[in-house]
Amino acid sequence: MALEKAIEALRRELGPQNVITTPEELICYSYDATADLPEGRPDVVVTPENTEQVVKVVKIARQFRLPVYPRGSGTNLSGGTVPLKGGIVLATVKMNRILEIDPANLTATVQPGVIIQELNNAVAPYGLIYPPDPGTVATATMGGSVAECSGGLRGLKYGVTRNYVMGLEVVLANGEVLRCGGKTVKNVTGYDLVRLFTGSEGTLGIITEIIVRLIPAPPARETMLAGFSCLADAGNAVTQIIEHKIIPATLEIMDRVTVEVVESYARIGLPTDVAALLLIEVDGLPEVVKAEAETVKKIVTQNNGWIKTAENEAQRENLLAARRAALPALARVKPTTILEDATVPRSKITDMLLALEEIAKKYNILIGTFGHAGDGNLHPTILADARDEEEMNRVRAAVEEIFRVAISLGGTLTGEHGIGLAKKRFLPWEMGETGVWVLKQIKKALDPDNLLNPGKIVDLTQEERN
Repeated sequence: MALEKAIEALRRELGPQNVITTPEELICYSYDATADLPEGRPDVVVTPENTEQVVKVVKIARQFRLPVYPRGSGTNLSGGTVPLKGGIVLATVKMNRILEIDPANLTATVQPGVIIQELNNAVAPYGLIYPPDPGTVATATMGGSVAECSGGLRGLKYGVTRNYVMGLEVVLANGEVLRCGGKTVKNVTGYDLVRLFTGSEGTLGIITEIIVRLIPAPPARETMLAGFSCLADAGNAVTQIIEHKIIPATLEIMDRVTVEVVESYARIGLPTDVAALLLIEVDGLPEVVKAEAETVKKIVTQNNGWIKTAENEAQRENLLAARRAALPALARVKPTTILEDATVPRSKITDMLLALEEIAKKYNILIGTFGHAGDGNLHPTILADARDEEEMNRVRAAVEEIFRVAISLGGTLTGEHGIGLAKKRFLPWEMGETGVWVLKQIKKALDPDNLLNPGKIVDLTQEERN
């Protein structure tokens, strides 16, 4: 009865066109892009059109003690939007307006449902770019990207999303609206709340407006493809490029398994007789690009590789498309695709690549590895079949070992995908019990009733709150 009253209140405040309750539609919101995780069907999905309606949703949720799960396009890879306890999925798809492009201050202000690529298309005529560039750039939303602090192909030189978020409007768990940060380049007022909410995965508040930093588009760039017959040579080339103080915009790796699958999928002419390919793009002033490209070519040759340059924009787009096709191509091989996000210091990239090869052999599983080798952020992707429980047990053991190795090399559980459901049990390995305790205290302070995206990053039980 309480649920019926809550849904009635949501229809009254948002309009029936913004409240979804049909079972077949609710199922579409019961999972995200993450494999091998439990699913949970929400009781209702709402699509608010403005901040005021988000406030009303939160107040109704509080009144009826229903959890709220913020959601963009659902492309996240950590189970961050799975509604495990029923309740309300709050989809931001209708809050999709670019509110302002401010060339004088090099900023843009957007609602959370704006697609990342659409923002880049809008700022391109001003000679500007928004650098965060996740693989799902054509479908992922700005709000989801900020909530997960996503990275992408340009992360090596330009960093992850948090490096570009300057200000936020957030609806808190009590229904009040917080604005923090702004357009000023310098802002050291109080605690850094912008950074606190960026990457909080919807557990501390619901993002309803975002001010981001834009940068001038680089005037020149050179895109190269390098091939190696030995995986270690590819890893060593990555390390030496960085050691030579060259920071490419893109420095991506695809191992043999990934290259073969991508070529079979996309048919774009990738060489399949290699142990690994590197996709390298340097950008900046023309004279700098020329000098850096020459050094990169020497390093690749010294590490027993070959290298060729994209001769036009079409060839460049082909190469980038090949890298972006890695995940969907691998996903065709077996029914279950488990993409991990372990990240190590750049100097340890060869160690991690070789460790992944050994883990695949040890557990007799198929791993295709690709990712942002330049910033140490690899995506070992395990191809399996969730219906084969014996195989899945080996897969889960392999995942644990991947994270243990990454942390032992001085790395981290996630470089850009977040913790969500998938990795929260590993948090103490990296943060220790004290670190997890601090996370819980922050969660309790801002969401004492545990209504915002419960069960993600950390678990709060009733006993702990008492």
